[in-house]
Amino acid sequence: IYLHPNIGEYARKLASKLPGELKVCYFVNSGSEANDLALLIARAYTGNYDMIALRNGYHGGNASGMGLTAHHTWKFNVPHSFGVHHAITPDPYRGAFGREDADAGEKYAADVKNLIDYATPGQVAGFIAESIQGVGGVIVFPDDYLKHVYEHVRAAGGVCIADEVQAGFGRTGTHYWGFETQGVIPDIVCMAKGIGNGAPLGAVVTTPKIAAALSQRIHFNTFGGNPVVSAQGMAVLEVIEREKLQENALKIGEQLSAGLHRLKEKHNIIGDVRGKGLMLGIELVKDRATKEPAKAECAQVLEMCKEMGLLLGKGGLHGQTIRFSPPMCVSAADGDFLLEVLDRAFASL
Repeated sequence: IYLHPNIGEYARKLASKLPGELKVCYFVNSGSEANDLALLIARAYTGNYDMIALRNGYHGGNASGMGLTAHHTWKFNVPHSFGVHHAITPDPYRGAFGREDADAGEKYAADVKNLIDYATPGQVAGFIAESIQGVGGVIVFPDDYLKHVYEHVRAAGGVCIADEVQAGFGRTGTHYWGFETQGVIPDIVCMAKGIGNGAPLGAVVTTPKIAAALSQRIHFNTFGGNPVVSAQGMAVLEVIEREKLQENALKIGEQLSAGLHRLKEKHNIIGDVRGKGLMLGIELVKDRATKEPAKAECAQVLEMCKEMGLLLGKGGLHGQTIRFSPPMCVSAADGDFLLEVLDRAFASL
């Protein structure tokens, strides 16, 4: 209830990392809470209800996050998704428009315009997307996709929300925020996970004009941005800068990406290698022509890697993609170990 200096100082430091007018910070405890609050802000500010999200996206396990999410594996059979419409996944590997199509971003974005025209009143509250789809299997959007989507959404009266829970804080290597890789500035940014390096911390950052919409009613979060986690959040920002972790994400990410491409040449089960910085994925398929997901093989590789001392995650609707999002302080030696263990695991299939 009463302001502690840690909270204001942390908000100032966090806002300084964001472009444009993204200067007002609301602190919460998780990514699910952050996305829930962003949804409330979008609807309160615009006066509209309908939201556009993406198929294959993930935005949390609470009721509103489940509604925005588009994986049946994460959606319990309970009421949710009211007013949410899901556009086609801009997936260059499995989608209709591949990496060889220079206009793929614009073509995928046209589906958002079509959805607004046919499935909504023509006016929307907003659009939300992960800057790189994480749970969905590290899907990197085609160039200019978000640029065209943002134009369609803003023309329909909506705000644009970037879910940076996984891609933010320098993980892509080339940029501090994932949305910057698409050359856009959102109206609302949601963050969690890496923001606190394990501490229960999340944030929503928006513009003063949009933030004013919350003053219509009372809004409060008991533990969000408390003095302890604010201190932890400040420490994270300082360590990222002092230890040059964004630069490290770029360097080790390039090492891992090159190594994963070499493994693809060696093991036919690897259908695709993708990602940016230290947010990478390899999609496993039974056949490169049909792209049939190699779900069982993916699970088997993860178990073999675990037995050899390497912990990995998986993603994709069928659990067919191995995901790499290691701590940003990972070393070149760690990268060599990862690639060696993976090579052994694939050779054992």
